[in-house]
Amino acid sequence: MSANPIRDADARARGAIFKRLRAAPAGEPVAVPDVAGYYAARAVPQDESRTARFIRHAQSWRAEVVETTPADWPQALAGVFADKRPARLLLGRGTAIAETVAGLLPAEQLRWYDEPLAGIKKELFDEVDAGITTTVGAVAETGSLLLHPTPAEPRTLSLIPPLHIAVLHERQIFETLHEAMSTQRWTDAMPTNVLMITGPSKTADIQRVLVYGAHGPKELVILLIRDGGGA
Repeated sequence: MSANPIRDADARARGAIFKRLRAAPAGEPVAVPDVAGYYAARAVPQDESRTARFIRHAQSWRAEVVETTPADWPQALAGVFADKRPARLLLGRGTAIAETVAGLLPAEQLRWYDEPLAGIKKELFDEVDAGITTTVGAVAETGSLLLHPTPAEPRTLSLIPPLHIAVLHERQIFETLHEAMSTQRWTDAMPTNVLMITGPSKTADIQRVLVYGAHGPKELVILLIRDGGGA
C-alpha cells in the first residue's frame, strides 16, 4: 500500500491526461497572420497630413505640441522653459540634445541622470520637477510617442518628473505602430522595452473622475521639429 494515497491519485490523473493528449489526432497548423497585408489594405485618411493627424490626436490627449524648425528648436525650447519655469530639470548625458539643453539653463537648474537610481532617488522625487528626453518616433493614428529607454535616458526620466518634455523629429512620425516597427527594423535589434506615451498620465479609477498626474507626469510637452519629413 502506498504511503501517500493522495499523491498516487494525482499521479494517475496526470498520467491519464497526458495519455489522452498523446493519443489525440494532430490538428491543422495555425496559419501565421498576414499582418503586413492587413495594414496595407487599410485606407489611410487623405484629408490631412500625417503630421497634422499626429498633432490633432496628441492634443486630444492633452499633450502640448510646440512646432519649430531644426534651426530654431533651441529658442523654442527656451520658450518652453520660460513658460513652465522648471526649478530642476533632469536629463541624460551624451544624447543628441544634451549639450544644447545644458546651454539653455543655469547649471544649478540641471540634474544629470548619470548615476544609479538609488543615488538620485531623493532628488528625483523631492526636487526634480521636469525631465526631457529624445524619442525614436511617433504614431500618427493615436498621437503616441515612441521611446526606447537607455542607460542615459532610463524609464524613470520620463515617468517620475511632473513635466515631461519630449523632442520629436517630424521625419520620425509614422502612420501606425506597425509601420514604425517595419521601417525601423525592430526585429534586427529588438529593444528590451518600448514606451508608447499618449498624453500625460491619466486615470479615472476613483468615482470615474478623470485626473492627471496620478501615475506619471501631469504635463507632456512635445517639441516637434518640422524638418519636412511628415507625409
